[in-house]
Amino acid sequence: MVYKKYVFFLILALLLVSTNVFFSKNNTKEVILKKNVGSVDVDPSVEAVYNRLQSSNFNLPKLESFKRALEGFYKLKMQGVVSKNIITLIDFSLSANTKRLWVIDLDTDSVLMNSLVAHGRNTGEEYASSFSNAAESYKSSLGFYVTGEVYNGKHGKSLRLDGLEKGINDNARNRAVVVHGADYVSDSFIQNNKRLGRSLGCPAVPVEITDELIRMIKDKSCLFIYYPSESYMNTSKLI
Repeated sequence: MVYKKYVFFLILALLLVSTNVFFSKNNTKEVILKKNVGSVDVDPSVEAVYNRLQSSNFNLPKLESFKRALEGFYKLKMQGVVSKNIITLIDFSLSANTKRLWVIDLDTDSVLMNSLVAHGRNTGEEYASSFSNAAESYKSSLGFYVTGEVYNGKHGKSLRLDGLEKGINDNARNRAVVVHGADYVSDSFIQNNKRLGRSLGCPAVPVEITDELIRMIKDKSCLFIYYPSESYMNTSKLI
């Protein structure tokens, strides 16, 4: 009987040790995940992050577009594709006559900028509706991008973009889809033409904010162009 008791307690001790090792490994994985994401607190509730945002005098983006942007950002951050805790969110479901670009700092939970932004001339008039990854389409492309190098071109200081989603926007660099300033992105243009001007596919912004915007988001930050497209939602691997 004494022997059986020793065997029982030995088995029980082994089970407790195995259980502790299992949970210890899982906890280690959670710590590694948080470290990979950097200083951003990976809150399981996107709405909680959204509600923490400090917007100053800016409007906030819609929760749906922010949710998609944040989910993709976390994946890209874990993969080491982006290095800054900044998201540039462009919501092409909104009117071109409204400020539909946001720069969001996830370190401080604050909106740094909210601006007008143009879509491609063949993507739509006031409202965007058609998107393409093809050269010479003069359409905008949806999805996630990482910001590339700064250069001076025909539009002045500009920022190259690399599309991260195959078949959706990965032709962006070959198409010269970049962030640049344009005089047709302004309140005065809207007043005179009833809508914002349109680009050849670039997310063009007001000239007066171009330098500041590029300074904020250069050097491998995440840029996401949102539109509630069923085909995009079914194809993208980042949301």
